[in-house]
Amino acid sequence: MLMCTYISINQVPRTHAIVISRPAWLWGAEMGANEHGVCIANEAINAREPAAETEALLGMDLVRLGLERGATAKEALDVIVALLEEHGQGGNYYEDANSCHSFQSAFLIVDREEAWVLETVGKYWAAEKITEGVKCICNQLSLTTKIDAEHPELRSYAQSQGWWMGEDEFNFSEVFSPADDHLTCCSGRDTLEKQEESITVQTMIDVLRDKASGVCVDSESFLTTASVVSVLPQNGSSPCIHYFTGTPDPSRSIFKPFIFVDDVKLVPKAQSPCFGDDDPAKKEPRFQEKPDRRHELYKAHEWARAVLESDEEQGQKLRKTMLELEKQGLEAMEEILTSSDPLDPTEVGDLFYDCVDTEIKFFK
Repeated sequence: MLMCTYISINQVPRTHAIVISRPAWLWGAEMGANEHGVCIANEAINAREPAAETEALLGMDLVRLGLERGATAKEALDVIVALLEEHGQGGNYYEDANSCHSFQSAFLIVDREEAWVLETVGKYWAAEKITEGVKCICNQLSLTTKIDAEHPELRSYAQSQGWWMGEDEFNFSEVFSPADDHLTCCSGRDTLEKQEESITVQTMIDVLRDKASGVCVDSESFLTTASVVSVLPQNGSSPCIHYFTGTPDPSRSIFKPFIFVDDVKLVPKAQSPCFGDDDPAKKEPRFQEKPDRRHELYKAHEWARAVLESDEEQGQKLRKTMLELEKQGLEAMEEILTSSDPLDPTEVGDLFYDCVDTEIKFFK
């Protein structure tokens, strides 16, 4: 099973649209954005060299630190690779005391002006700058011979392991991928490439909801836990807009808009509860127990999912209303993006708060 993260760079109007989806079997997979218009997506990947089980930095740690310290995509990339060099990566991605699930990491790092794919194996890494078209990352290495930046000892390390003799052209994924890694990556890519010149937010949302292709996972074993679509206009006067579900299964969730402004209103109903010093993540050894991290929106959405699954007539009415609420948000944000008037921060400071509050009240 594959997880995929996509970016589409439209030429007219010139925007970056990043679409991210996460199955539950890797709850540690991470996505996020900051107030500078930097977005980072992280995928756990399989590589020839297994990830260390020793506690170090996880992919999700690197996402948060990159967003905290990077005002551009390139700055965030530099932060991540510097931290890899100093601290390395490794540790358990699961709150599971019985076994350790550790992975190497791939990142899609985007801002208004540029986009990078960064793939890592231990402290070693390679990166490609993306200038056009559709790009995705998944659970496999994807970089080949086009490498725009790399760890200074990347090739010598590959040679020392006997993975590359130095005679053929250096192909990152061929050198560092497992010998049996032949899965087809990024099942939604063809859909996006066919619509490349006319991709909209709705296009991206539809890709995330596509169960037939395997992008949207909904089974007894696996479930897409959260999704986001971000629109990053190159026009600096237009705001970046991020559409979050905050709930599982995008085909049964509402994408809700969020805009970074000063004094943005926090949304406790979409924040997992705080356990303080009793959090298993803060105790050593870590993750010896699994607390209930569901927030209020998540719990309300569980009721909605149960209705959609068990009551066909009521489920259809519920889904219709959910899509109507979502449509209202999409249309309101489109008006903001196409308006020549400057954005009034006071009008959107409580935007996501109000959307979450409305959704919860509607479910109740």
